[in-house]
Amino acid sequence: MIKQRLITRNVLALPALLVLCGCATIEDFLDTLRREQAAPIAPLAERPVVKPVLPNHFVLGSAEQSVIGVPQIVFTRDADTLSDLARTYGLGYDELIAANPGIDPWLPGTKTPVLLPTQYVVPDVPREGVVLNIASKRLFYFPEVPEGQPQVVKTYPIGIGRVGWETPLGTTKVVAKARDPHWYVPASVRREHRELGDPLPAVVPPGPDNPLGTHVLKLEMPGYLIHGTNQPYGVGMRVSHGCVRLYPENIEFLYELVEIGETVTIINEPFLLGQLNGDTFFEGHSPLEDDVISADERLETLLETHAEHITTGFAKGDKDHVRAIASVANGVPALIARHDADEVLARAQVVENIVEDNPDAPTLSEVREMIDEANREADLAQEADAEQM
Repeated sequence: MIKQRLITRNVLALPALLVLCGCATIEDFLDTLRREQAAPIAPLAERPVVKPVLPNHFVLGSAEQSVIGVPQIVFTRDADTLSDLARTYGLGYDELIAANPGIDPWLPGTKTPVLLPTQYVVPDVPREGVVLNIASKRLFYFPEVPEGQPQVVKTYPIGIGRVGWETPLGTTKVVAKARDPHWYVPASVRREHRELGDPLPAVVPPGPDNPLGTHVLKLEMPGYLIHGTNQPYGVGMRVSHGCVRLYPENIEFLYELVEIGETVTIINEPFLLGQLNGDTFFEGHSPLEDDVISADERLETLLETHAEHITTGFAKGDKDHVRAIASVANGVPALIARHDADEVLARAQVVENIVEDNPDAPTLSEVREMIDEANREADLAQEADAEQM
């Protein structure tokens, strides 16, 4: 029991350790664990470098499987930013930041190992149509497959509504689709921008200034859309007025798959339990700051109902381990039977850096300003709402 508690404290200490160490890397942490626990963990430099997994398409081998993908590690090049890595490997900005505390998102440095959280627990809801988990800022799509064929799931990072403009929860459906849409700016949005000194027209035509991008799926919920964006560096963040944003390349692909009438289920589940090959995994995200249900209540409810939804029960100490992972909230599924901090890193595969140089891409300072501006706009909007209250 004492050893278990020490190991659990290692799990809790991982983000803090990396932050306090400043320039400490994943490899530094692995070295520490090798010395303290004599764990047979292969150094990252000695692992084979393989091609990355496809970022969006996964096959579920059975009805019981609810964990897809695999954690990956990539070594940065001199000009890479975490925004570049996020888009390249099918991730959102926030989820990559959460998985890599202590790494400068704009200047990670050369040959810095970055953990790619490219393993996911599929939400415990019916596997049909579109499922949006706003807590993990991720979309799951379950296309129909011929009878007898394995279930397929496609997943993409999403941008969601910021505080005061929350993306609504519930079940709805797609009622219309459009290419190159006009944006009919809601009066509330025009009023907010006018108060912030950034007035908008009543209608924004198709083109590079249209925040809806080039493809739109209209929901039965009045005023809410799933769409692309002209600011892809905000995908994976809380920056919208309630709609759901995808990278341009992702919405273009999803647009062709999703039919009018398909179900859209919107949930808010920061904590998820899943199964893979008979093992139970736990994935924890930081709850949204305006969540009306406390994190403790959500977690305890999940633990209480575990036996109803997962085929294997908890062993001694597993619940404490789950609570420890939840407090870290790095969004990376962890095998709960292994009560140690190196479990995810030990099974992560090292992959090729496939970030491509794009001469037309915004500069580092421009990207940084885009994200800072989005955050600044959200803060100003919150302050304006507070003053009105």
